[in-house]
Amino acid sequence: MTDLYPAADDREILRQAAAAHTTAVRNVEAFLRRVPEVPDPADLAEYAALLTREEQTRADRQAAADGAGLAIASLESE
Repeated sequence: MTDLYPAADDREILRQAAAAHTTAVRNVEAFLRRVPEVPDPADLAEYAALLTREEQTRADRQAAADGAGLAIASLESE
């Protein structure tokens, strides 16, 4: 039996991961545009949640890049 929906290839998974990361970064930017000068505890909690999501989507994007053969040793200079 043929799959009606074939599994996404590694490049498509990477594109989806990159799009999710872009969305997460844009959500952080939108928050920073509207956060008051003196953030309250709810603002801090929201910011923490947004940063956690951004970091997770970045890690997912990196894992997808590795899976697609785009692994690099390091971006940091010595």
